[in-house]
Parts: sequence; structure tokens; C-alpha cells
Amino acid sequence: MGGGGSSNLSEQIAVIRPVLRLLKCYEIVVIGDREFRSVELAYWLKTKKVYFAFRQKQDTYVRRKGKNYELLSELDLTPGTKFFYVGIDYTKKKGFGKFSLAGYWKIKYRGKLEKSGWYILTNLASFEEAITAYKARSGIEAMFKDCKTGGYNLEGSKASTERLTRLVMLIAMAYVCSVLQGQKLKQSGQQKYINRLKESRRTKQRHSNFWVGLYGINWIPSIEFCLDLVSQLMSITSNKISYFQRGLRAMSLIQLAIF
Repeated sequence: MGGGGSSNLSEQIAVIRPVLRLLKCYEIVVIGDREFRSVELAYWLKTKKVYFAFRQKQDTYVRRKGKNYELLSELDLTPGTKFFYVGIDYTKKKGFGKFSLAGYWKIKYRGKLEKSGWYILTNLASFEEAITAYKARSGIEAMFKDCKTGGYNLEGSKASTERLTRLVMLIAMAYVCSVLQGQKLKQSGQQKYINRLKESRRTKQRHSNFWVGLYGINWIPSIEFCLDLVSQLMSITSNKISYFQRGLRAMSLIQLAIF
């Protein structure tokens, strides 16, 4: 990785090229945020006949047909509006050909006005395809968090390239197992015991299948540890016995879902 958490073109191509070979029988769309926006990478993907959708910074220059170069911030994208321009020149660099540009500013997201709109550099055929592709990035971001601070702390490993490759493979397998485990736990209806609601106005559990699957397994060793204590509490507070019984049933269902 380069400085500031960004990668350079050669590093990006080195990562993408083997993936393209592996998935050559599939139609691929490469998605990138504002730190992953180089015209060189876009051109390289276009020559490989690979689709892409890269979000751009507002201080990027573009030139539409019959117009002079202008900043993206000057394209009058406002809340509730959208556009799709075909055949634009991206930045003032020469020799990279034409691209398309999708602009989209959603009025509200989760009840709040978005601070800025999306400017998506793409070679996809329509506005709908470009925006749909880029929206998939929200799920990718959640997965990144799961693999880093939200679960496996991948960044803290500081492993060499070879060891990191092996570690990523192990994490990929463990991640799939946790997601499937969490899905089973949610289907059993017992996830409320694993991730209780803390916000008074929230009506849905905030944690993903991955989180529920990863931390739900903590219930298994707690069953043996707490069983005697729960039995004693049940005998002391008989008026709460229905709640204890409900919790014990949840424990058994969680155990069944995991194993």
C-alpha cells in the first residue's frame, strides 16, 4: 500500500490481474472509492474489457462534448438530481480515450441529507447500471470492517506478503462459516439474546449475520458455566421462572443452531 492508506497503479494492477484470470468466464465490475480513481487504472480496465465504477472527487476536471474543461463541482449536481454523460474526457491528461460519468445525489439516506453527491466514472452503459454497481460497495465496506476492526483484526497482523495471502484465505473460510452460522441463528429467532437492543428507538437488531455468528458461539461455553447458577436463581426467585426458562430454551436453540 502507498502512503496515506492509498495504493498506486502498479499495486492495484498486481492485485486485480490474477482475479481477472481466475474469473475470466464471468462478467466483472471493479468498484472503487475516491482514493481509487486514477484515469490510468480506468484506461487499463477498459483495454481489458472489464467494467468499472469509480467514485470521483469534486475537484476533478472533466470535459463534456462541445464544452471546456470544468470541475465536477461545477456540474450543478444538487440533492434530488442525477445525470449521465457519455463520451467525456476525464482529467486534462491525454491519450486515455472517452469515458462516461454518472452523477447522483440522493435526497435523504436514513432520514438524513447526504453531504455530497456521487460522481461515478464508468464504462457501463447506463446511469442505472453505474449507480447499482457502486451501491454494492456499501456491503463491501461492511465486509472490510468485519475482517479488520469488527472481527479478525487483519490490519494488526503486520504479516509479510506470503503470510498475509495465507491469512486472507483462512479468514475468507472463517468469514463464510460465521455468516452462515449467524444466518442460522437469526432463522432460529434467538439473535435477540446475542445482540440485545441498546437504543430505545431502534426496532431491528443492528448486527450482521457475521457478527451474530462470530459472537454467538460464546454462548456455548457459558451454558455449562452458568447452568448451576441459573438453577439456583430459579429456585430463589420463582416469580421470574418463566424468564429463566425462556433463556434456557434460547441457550439450547443456539447450541443446536451452531452444532
